Amino acid sequence: MTTKPDEPQQPRRRRAPAGAAVLREDVTEAIRAAVFEELAAVGYARMSIEGIARRAGVGKTAVYRRWRSKLHLVLDIVSALAVQGLPAPDTGSLEGDLRLLYEVTSRALRHPVASQVIPDLQAEAARNPEIAEALQKALREGQDGVATGIVTAAEARGELRRGLDHDLALDLISGPLYWRSVVIRSPKLPKGYLGSLARATAAALKAL
Repeated sequence: MTTKPDEPQQPRRRRAPAGAAVLREDVTEAIRAAVFEELAAVGYARMSIEGIARRAGVGKTAVYRRWRSKLHLVLDIVSALAVQGLPAPDTGSLEGDLRLLYEVTSRALRHPVASQVIPDLQAEAARNPEIAEALQKALREGQDGVATGIVTAAEARGELRRGLDHDLALDLISGPLYWRSVVIRSPKLPKGYLGSLARATAAALKAL
């Protein structure tokens, strides 16, 4: 039996990719959101893959296909915070940049989920070196780029001397607000606190 020379060949059907190639991004994001909610609700110690899957509206398999344990899931999400960072202020002045940074950071730290998750992960970090390393990376690097940008811009404008200690500058910029919002967990910032903090921090940076 012969085939006509001009007979068109039927295209071969491609098989749908399997495994990681078909991981849906919307499902991944739903799981990530569920992790934060679950951490805020029950804490890391009581958090389970079952609870995360139930809150995300997926099966446990969907979670395990992406992360092999709750530790790796939390480490991945906490580490991702360091990459996201904060918007870089550009008000044209050191005090203005600091004030805007403090306003954004304050809202983020006082969010109901963040205010529960960060202290809980800090407690776990004391017992788990992997969580400690990831949390330190997220908390420090999350603001490091922004703080460095603020200092560098102020140096270029002549508001700060060039060559000052950027690590010390980062501690001065980030420490006070983090202390009040996360460590002592003040229920409400005093009126005018962020403005006063921006002025005091700007003065301290100029003294370096």
